[in-house]
Amino acid sequence: MSRIERLLERMTLAEKLGQLTMTASSYAVTGPVIAGDSTDSIRNGTIGNLLNMVGAEHVHEMQRIAVEQSRLGIPLLIGLDILHGHRMLFPIPLAEAATFDPGTWWLSAREAAREGAADGLAMTFAPMLDVSRDPRWGRTAEGPGEDPWLAQAIAVAKVRGFQGTEHASEQSRADLDVRQSGTGLASPESLAACAKHFCAYGPVTAGREYASVDVSERALREVHLPAFAAAVRAGVAAIMPAFTDLAGVPMTAHIRLLRDYLRGELGFDGVLISDYNAIGELIKHGVAADLADAATLALKAGIDIDMMADAYRRGLPVALERGRVSIEEIDIAVRRVLRLKEQLGLFDAPYGRGARRETSETLAQRRKLARSIAQRSIVLLQNDGGVLPLSASIRRISLLGPLADAASEMRGCWAAACEAEGHVSVLGALRNALPRTQIRHAAGVSIDGEDQSGIESAVELCEGAEAILLCLGEAATMSGEAASRAHLDLPGRQRALAEAVLNRAGGLRIPVAVILFSGRPLTIPWLAGKANALLAAWFLGNEAGNAIADVVTGRVSPSGRTPITWPRALGQVPIFFGQRSGGRPFNPEDHYTSKYIDELNEPLYPFGHGLTYGRFSLSNLRVSASVLGEDGVIDVQVDVKNEGARRAQETVFLFTHDKLASVTRPLLELKGFTKAALEPGASQTVTLRLSGAQLRFPGLDLEPVFEAGELEILVGPCADRARLLGTTIMLRG
Repeated sequence: MSRIERLLERMTLAEKLGQLTMTASSYAVTGPVIAGDSTDSIRNGTIGNLLNMVGAEHVHEMQRIAVEQSRLGIPLLIGLDILHGHRMLFPIPLAEAATFDPGTWWLSAREAAREGAADGLAMTFAPMLDVSRDPRWGRTAEGPGEDPWLAQAIAVAKVRGFQGTEHASEQSRADLDVRQSGTGLASPESLAACAKHFCAYGPVTAGREYASVDVSERALREVHLPAFAAAVRAGVAAIMPAFTDLAGVPMTAHIRLLRDYLRGELGFDGVLISDYNAIGELIKHGVAADLADAATLALKAGIDIDMMADAYRRGLPVALERGRVSIEEIDIAVRRVLRLKEQLGLFDAPYGRGARRETSETLAQRRKLARSIAQRSIVLLQNDGGVLPLSASIRRISLLGPLADAASEMRGCWAAACEAEGHVSVLGALRNALPRTQIRHAAGVSIDGEDQSGIESAVELCEGAEAILLCLGEAATMSGEAASRAHLDLPGRQRALAEAVLNRAGGLRIPVAVILFSGRPLTIPWLAGKANALLAAWFLGNEAGNAIADVVTGRVSPSGRTPITWPRALGQVPIFFGQRSGGRPFNPEDHYTSKYIDELNEPLYPFGHGLTYGRFSLSNLRVSASVLGEDGVIDVQVDVKNEGARRAQETVFLFTHDKLASVTRPLLELKGFTKAALEPGASQTVTLRLSGAQLRFPGLDLEPVFEAGELEILVGPCADRARLLGTTIMLRG
């Protein structure tokens, strides 16, 4: 008999329900604090899992109670939201997606896992895989952007990085000088990944957090499910359903998607963890009368761990008495939880994570990695007249705006265990990077306040400057959970500051570069039309200021590409490149076609847009075969040349368009990307591989189908059709 079966045979109902309960914890001066409970619950086996406890010493103290003082000695599973770093913060996930580099995604997850595990943790509630096409939704900042293919690539890299199951490319490792570590879940340097939020959390009604979702089955299959399927294939240990309901069925109780699709169709046999109090919230959804009802619905759907609702401990005994659930159903969930603890090595080495302090060399290497990733996450949206990079001999800079000296804001919306100290501001970094340059600074206004009294004195600093850097945008807390926005312009009185500075600078003929901080695209066509240069700096983590200084001064060339479309106006939302043509696609010669009467159809910046300090041209698109079958593969090649004066890196995207199909296909579908780093004047042929399997899509019956016919292949620097090279091949069934 296995260890798990022996334990199950000995466990009381209360101890079983303890293994299905996760409770928030913290540490006060007086000792451990368990939300709504006490450490006696760990000692008597009625709490088996904790979240939000940080620090190896504290974690080991809790673990010692469970292992050495409880009747059965079952170790605790302790987790934390580690979305973009633990103590050392990397760029927010949306920003990191802009690197378009799976090796980087893997490395940041691997380092975050090593750091979290060194704090004694065994699980992270990440990656967040919700595709978002509505920037009003605050959690856009936490996810992969708008495209399902990109979300799948990120899912695989992050799951394997957190769980230590596969290394990054040798080239990425060499470039970033980060060592390989981890040998799977049992490694003391690995964390169990928990992919969230299953599924279709992104298209909440009106972009409003926690609101209802109602999308088609086709949208589910094509847009919102693929990233989770990729995570399952990558071996993800756990999955968390969304708070929301889907067409009236709360995800926490969604039998068809959790039990039938996730466990049945995909074969996922890991742990399902509810979101915070989500089982209890089934009562507010209006599908459960009480906690017993709520617990029954969740257990029947396949939820194994109840996070913070205490519904299983309080509700399942009642449900058992009512005959609503069976002890066998409870045992199935307990087995899955115990198996995960076993896979994590917690039974054999309960104090393995956090047993050794990390060295100063490891911490220094991690900071170096954070700076490198931040550099490559920055997107140069425009650079009229080559204003950037700044000249090395520049003597006077005016650095203005409320985010110029705002180090703590650089953390972004999910700071995990990171302290406010230790972040680098733009002002501090530029003063270090340009010690001979006079840098005059004024905030002018606060981020979201109404006081304009500082604008005049800030504008006066424009006088005598050779360049003006204007740092504008959101506060870190304006994106993330519970941070939806109905207006996507600059908050507070920042527009008034920007317009005053731009007007004065225009009169003095001083170039202005705007550094824009946000967790989402903002609607800023007026700013783009007046500024000489515009950088999307997102929220870049600990090394934000240094990375920005590196790009602004030309130490590195920007290489980020926006993973989400930037709208011109809020009325365009949702806006994304993978739209279908409809029966009346826009035609400027025909009034009765799809358009706005008061705005262009085109976005301000398309998906994949981003400039460099080089100047690239693409030519000579060719394919290795003119016919592709379902089981076949072809190589798509294009020549890339850097015609600029600086070394830079170009990102090349591969799109397809199925011109005639049983179901209307998107005008563009992303199928791959690659990069070319070139010296001035240098050329390189890049190859992108396209398989027939990638061209399957849900047919009329929503089952995967590969259809014969003509396929457009399009290659270029972004999802702007006017900038893509194209050819056609035939698909043969």
